[in-house]
Amino acid sequence: MKKAIVVGSGAGGATAAKELQGRYDVTILDAGKEFRPFSGNLSFVEKMKKTGLLMDEREIQLLFPAMKIRKTDDGMVMVNGIGLGGTTTLATGNAVRMDQDLKKIGINLDAEFDELYGEIPIHTDHQNRWRPETVRLFEICAEMNLHPEPLPKMGDHRRCTHCGRCVLGCPNGVKWDSRRFLRSAVEKGASVRTGCNVKNVVIKDSRAAGVSIRKGWRSEFLPADLVILAAGGFGTPVILENSGIRCDDRLFVDPVLCVAVKREKAFQNRELSMPFVVQRTGFILSPYFDYISFFFNKEWRFPARDTLGIMIKLADTNSGSVTSHHIKKTLNERDKEGLRQGVEVCIEIFRRLGKAEGQTILGTVNAGHPGGMLPLTADEVSTFHSRRLPENLYVSDATLFPSSLGNPPILTIMAMAKRIGKICS
Repeated sequence: MKKAIVVGSGAGGATAAKELQGRYDVTILDAGKEFRPFSGNLSFVEKMKKTGLLMDEREIQLLFPAMKIRKTDDGMVMVNGIGLGGTTTLATGNAVRMDQDLKKIGINLDAEFDELYGEIPIHTDHQNRWRPETVRLFEICAEMNLHPEPLPKMGDHRRCTHCGRCVLGCPNGVKWDSRRFLRSAVEKGASVRTGCNVKNVVIKDSRAAGVSIRKGWRSEFLPADLVILAAGGFGTPVILENSGIRCDDRLFVDPVLCVAVKREKAFQNRELSMPFVVQRTGFILSPYFDYISFFFNKEWRFPARDTLGIMIKLADTNSGSVTSHHIKKTLNERDKEGLRQGVEVCIEIFRRLGKAEGQTILGTVNAGHPGGMLPLTADEVSTFHSRRLPENLYVSDATLFPSSLGNPPILTIMAMAKRIGKICS
């Protein structure tokens, strides 16, 4: 049987591996280790914050190694998961179909989305368990004709304990993540290797011969008949560049800025993350407890239980790049204007909640949906394959998106990965 190597175990990698195993002998490589949810005492971390010991967002990796944090020159915080399951383990489990830009260039993923709806439990029945403050925010958004909608979630939220740790790794297995697809691939015969840093794809005679990895101090070449890169929007471009394949300086990151107020006993820190969404032109709004801002932003001085926040997630301009040591990303004036508009809407929502404009605080701009550096074009509708790549090398993650979604990307990445799996078979 021919051998396939899949680099990355997140949404794109796990889905591609599941589709390919059986037609190929699949090996999944991941730079991280087995994922473990954050098990620490958040009250203790909150006490550490009060002592001033938490000064830099990158310190969170000392407490939670599965969350990798880097900063741009402008101080924007970049977040991604490192470990089996990739960033899906840290995401909020939203199942949003966001293939509008793909449709514009002629890509139809209806069949793949239908398959995913049959394979993953997706629902909105968490709405009847929302806390009162979430219900009130939803009502205010409806009164403002913002057309809020409950976000469809992946998983079985009937077992949700309202621990508030969705973005720290669900400790009860309520939230679906790509490790479920990974297990399916393994059950069919795939193998998984952790702690493998893929340096580059080895190209011989215009074909991908395999990959060069580093594990600890040891380097190794792994041969393959097919290579799928799904190391994420920060990882895949670096591997491609190291392999002599040029990417475009079109990095988007979907920046997040949270606006918050003090609301006694709101207990948003014990609520489902992103329970509903408001779709606006260029950004979305959603209730969200921002751990990064809460622990590291000095302005976020209220107790966790008394902090009520709304996320602004921006569809940013495709302009930026990433290397193994540096992320170059700056928000331009259009991006900043989008965030300003989002802040104005949040201020009005909180005003209707009884909070004056001067009582709102802004969080730290952070981002965790990178992509766009090898975007699909109309010429690649049927192949999902860039002419820059050897014929047996494919990309299967957000690197393929033509532009920023400004929305949760996981479901759409998996639909693309399913299509790629079919093409490669």
